[in-house]
Order: sequence, then C-alpha cells, then structure tokens
Amino acid sequence: MRIAFGIEYIGTQFYGWQFQPHTRTVQGCVETALSKVADHPVTVICAGRTDTGVHALEQVIHADVTASRSLRSWILGTNVNLPEDVSVLWTHPVTDDFHARYSAQARHYRYVILNRFTRPALLVHRVTWEHRPLDSERMQQAANCLVGTHDFTSYRSVACQAKSPLRTITLLTVSRQADKITIDVSANGFLHHMVRNIAGVLITIGCREQPLEWAKTVLEARDRTMGGVTASASGLYLRGVEYPSKYQLPRTSGAMPLN
Repeated sequence: MRIAFGIEYIGTQFYGWQFQPHTRTVQGCVETALSKVADHPVTVICAGRTDTGVHALEQVIHADVTASRSLRSWILGTNVNLPEDVSVLWTHPVTDDFHARYSAQARHYRYVILNRFTRPALLVHRVTWEHRPLDSERMQQAANCLVGTHDFTSYRSVACQAKSPLRTITLLTVSRQADKITIDVSANGFLHHMVRNIAGVLITIGCREQPLEWAKTVLEARDRTMGGVTASASGLYLRGVEYPSKYQLPRTSGAMPLN
C-alpha cells in the first residue's frame, strides 16, 4: 500500500531533509516515527529536499507500507513519535504510479524578510533579517525578468547536480506588509539554492546597491560568480506542491502561521 503524507517542519535544528548517519535530519525522524507505527522499516520519498535551516509549510512524501492502519492512526501515531518541530498534517492513500517527486507538477516557495532596524527575537531563525531599508516595488520590477523559461545557471549553487539549468518560473511576486517583505515563487522545479540566490539578488537591488537591470544581467551571464550573496536559509519555506487532480490529495492553505 502506498500512502502520501503532508508534513510541516521548522528546519532550524535539522541538517536538512535528506537522511545522513549520525546527524539530525527530517527524513531520519519521519522514517523512524513511521517505522514504529508500521512495525516494519519504512523509507520515504519527498517532493523536494530542503537544506539545513529551511522550513516547510507542506512538504509531500510517500511511503510503501504493509501494515493496515486507519488514516487517523497514521497521523496520530506518527505525530506521537515525532519531535515537536515536525508534524504530519494529512495522509492519503495513492496508487502505485504516484511518486512524491516525479509526479509533482509545480512547487511553491516563500521567502520571508523582516525589514527593520532592530533584529528579531520572536521570529529568530524564522525569517531573514535585513536592517537596510528595502524598496519592495523596486524588487518586484527587478524580479519580472525572471518569470518564464530561462537558463538559471547564475542562480544555482556551484554544487548543484541537476542535469539541466533550464527551469520555468510561473509566478514571482514581492509584497510588503508593514515590516515584512514576502517573496513568493512558483516553478516546475528548482535548482539547488535557486530561491535563496534569487532572494539575494533582489535584496541587493532593493537596498539600491545594484541597478534594476542587475537581475537580468546576472541571468544572462550564466555564471554563478556574478550572482552575489546567497540569502540566509532562515527565511525560506517550502509552501506547497501541486499534483495532478487524479490523486485527490488534500491541501493545506499554505498560509504562514501567526500571519
């Protein structure tokens, strides 16, 4: 039996999603918890691996299990065995052709910046703090050139192992509410550090250290060394994943807690 799960987590105390021996990872915690409920070893596949310090409002995974449990039991039993910074939101039986990674049609990320003079206390490690004044409208103007299908070599890490740098961004918006600036980006897929590198470029333009055209200049250079600083992982959230409607997966709102 193949089951899909929606997972939320705070990534601050994890060394990323992917299992690593002798280190605390989200995958390691989830597999341990599910194995206890299933009473047999369980391996999970995720929609997209997140790095150290990156959070998820709705990560999607699937697992193959032989144990017969109610959906309620999968949720409650797994959560009882998970640490407090990870939680199962929902679970749903799926057909064997479902794959959390390869069946995904789009992924949605959110990058949150606290833009004020003083550093955060309540939101420490939950947002990226930027003390320099940022012009969110200027950031949006700069971001517009990144929408569409492009070679994002300049916006991926040098360690990225993806075979192709081509990705299609379908949405990239920058909005401001009081001291909070939110960058929402949706694409058919993302390269390693792609969202954080986009955020880094937009922050640099927003504080007027670079001209509006710099985002396009970096894109066209196809050279990572042209892209400046990679923004902190603290402000990055995997907001949700889209799948074909035939799987009828539940969806959360994707809203930030305490908005």
